[in-house]
Amino acid sequence: MKVFRTAIVLLLLILSGVLGAQWLARDGARDLGEVLVRAGGYDFNATLPGALLALAAGALLLWVCWKLLTLPFRAWGRYRRKQARARLTEGLEALHGGHWQRAEKLLQLAAEDDEVGTIARTAAVRAADARGDEAAVQAHLSALAQRSATAHALAAADRAMARRQPADALAALDAPAAQPLPPRGLALRAQALADSGRAGEAYGMLGPLKQQQALSLSRYATLEAELAAQAIREAGDANILAERWETLPKPLRADVAIVAAYAERAAALRWEDAAARSLEQAIDARWDESLVTLYGRLPIGKLDSRRASAQRWLQTHADSPALLVALARLARLQGQWPQAQEFLHRALAQGASADAWEELGHGFTAAGQEELARRSYANALNAARGVAATELPGRDLKQKIFDEAVVEERDEHGVPRLRSDAPGTP
Repeated sequence: MKVFRTAIVLLLLILSGVLGAQWLARDGARDLGEVLVRAGGYDFNATLPGALLALAAGALLLWVCWKLLTLPFRAWGRYRRKQARARLTEGLEALHGGHWQRAEKLLQLAAEDDEVGTIARTAAVRAADARGDEAAVQAHLSALAQRSATAHALAAADRAMARRQPADALAALDAPAAQPLPPRGLALRAQALADSGRAGEAYGMLGPLKQQQALSLSRYATLEAELAAQAIREAGDANILAERWETLPKPLRADVAIVAAYAERAAALRWEDAAARSLEQAIDARWDESLVTLYGRLPIGKLDSRRASAQRWLQTHADSPALLVALARLARLQGQWPQAQEFLHRALAQGASADAWEELGHGFTAAGQEELARRSYANALNAARGVAATELPGRDLKQKIFDEAVVEERDEHGVPRLRSDAPGTP
């Protein structure tokens, strides 16, 4: 098609020259001026249009000669580019199929072409890495760095992340020659920062990631929640923790995992009021068994206020195993083991598992009942493994009647229902 277009242009130029020559043959054409050229003792006279036409014809002749002279070289270049693309295609297919050695050989040959050399070298790095040839990998990376610093940074960072070496990935991505990073580079850098324990910095990159659409909406939402929770867990002091918590969007501050991370970190920093209040507000807004469990396990004081909140929740969630275990733990910490034991029996009747048995073990240990404590701990291990628990020895008739009276029936999902007239029911 390109040769055909060139022939059409040449024919049009020849036709224009013929028409111009006929026009110049007229007598009136000499009125446009005359050009005199003297060279080597010879004089050449021509009208101005004739001189211009001769100049155009000479330029055209030179262009045609140049094209004819360079035709073999251009044909050879087209052949090499075609071969390089064919090798790239075959190499990528071999790479996808797992033919590592054949893929690397084809991709290395394709990398000699300037147009496809970058992508060919990048794929060759993957092929050599899959073969486990470290020397070949470094050779391909070195050649890739000479072609494209950005492509080299992405390949090196991707390989470092696969080997769980986030520091090396950051070193490659932060190289000045690799800037500005493309969307995938930003995503890799955010993940490397998170894996390096710098989730706060990674969270700050969410804006550019969203702007450049580096991730799908679902993946972006998941990463945002993960980085927010990790950044809160990594807060070094109460001021940083408060700043990171307050700057979170409102929907994230209602996320169960983030609320749990904030409460645990606040408790670790001895910020007891903030830890308890965050859990209370989240549980009041949306009931969640895992947050209730954490509320009971939280290593802080405030036993009276926490138990009062748990008793308030019991009015609407009397069949919650997590709440009953939390109440039992709080009662035990207050030195009220009989009430704690009653709550634990109710929790077991409502389907509580290992955590209730473990709490029973703690209580029996504190009460000096070592045999019951050992059996309770054994039941906790069995429950965690999915093995049925064994009956505790020495339980009197009153306790057994209580356990049978707690559960009246199971609903359509098989969850036990608590009788409103059961002992200890508020």
